[in-house]
Amino acid sequence: MSPEPVAPPEVIAEAGVNHNGEERLARELVEAARAAGASAVKFQTFDPDELAAASAPTAGYQAAAGQGDAQAEMLRRLVLDRAALTRVWRHAEALGLPILSTPFDIDSARFLVGELGMGRIKVGSGELTNLPLIIALARLGKPLMLSTGMAELAEVRRALDAVAFGVLAGPAARPSLEALAEAGRAPEAAAIRARTVVFQCTTQYPAPVEEANLRVIGTYAGLGVIPGYSDHTPGLAAAVAATALGARVIEKHLTLSHDLPGPDHRASLEPAPFGALVAAVGEAARALGRAEKAPTPSEAPNRAVARRTLVARRAIAVGEPFGPETVAIRRAGAGLEPAALWALEGRAARRAYAADALIDAAELEG
Repeated sequence: MSPEPVAPPEVIAEAGVNHNGEERLARELVEAARAAGASAVKFQTFDPDELAAASAPTAGYQAAAGQGDAQAEMLRRLVLDRAALTRVWRHAEALGLPILSTPFDIDSARFLVGELGMGRIKVGSGELTNLPLIIALARLGKPLMLSTGMAELAEVRRALDAVAFGVLAGPAARPSLEALAEAGRAPEAAAIRARTVVFQCTTQYPAPVEEANLRVIGTYAGLGVIPGYSDHTPGLAAAVAATALGARVIEKHLTLSHDLPGPDHRASLEPAPFGALVAAVGEAARALGRAEKAPTPSEAPNRAVARRTLVARRAIAVGEPFGPETVAIRRAGAGLEPAALWALEGRAARRAYAADALIDAAELEG
């Protein structure tokens, strides 16, 4: 039995820090995500002093966006405090839009899960090798979503082992790379991977489309996880292609305007293009259809019109042999398929035929 048609992927509007630290902008991003048809909206929650040392530089794209050369100072400008985030969170819930936020420390994660009721935890690409954090996040008992920008496959596998260790090992268990690998080999680890989203991602803003490496999505599917794609490329094409390659969750940055100050606005979609993205990936999923090759309902009636059948090339008398001189292969709306000519050739006609008349299937009997 053929599989069911592919469901459209979940499309997460990554609002990130595009609120620029302003609650008003955050609320407007929620409303824009809902209007665009996003499946969920997502922010980022962090403590600037815990996330970056005073000496940490900004990335090149951040400096180019006018964010200076001190990462910690930039992060302080982009924080949405917990009270404001709580109000934004409740606003999204009132609108019926699921809301998430990526935690960058365990205290933020406990707030998001315990106070706001977040049901899934996103791990940013920069935290993929922060195995102590991944273990702590996994111990909160919620499914994880891992972005894998800048990573090698071995690092992705190790992060998945850390998720398994966090879920399976007791709180007193001492982590080590060997202990993580053992947890990843446990029979129960397969079920943990099956509820974990792993995003292919290129950590550049915007990312060159030729570096999207979308075929990694198939590699991730082979790991037994839910494959996804976190898209930083310009436009819609990469997300549509990722859908065709099996991504079940698409994440794309959303901004209210490319002209706003901040590090990510230029690599984000404005509301109207984001709505087009949601529609495009949904259409791409519908286009995938089934793996079974069979006539579709819309094309089935056209078979008789477009395909050729056997007809009399000219009038055929009773007893006259069938062959290329007497039988033509033409579109006629019904009749014997062309390959039947091989079995028919040389047989004597059982009845007379007018020119263009369908050759009777009874001629093949006996």
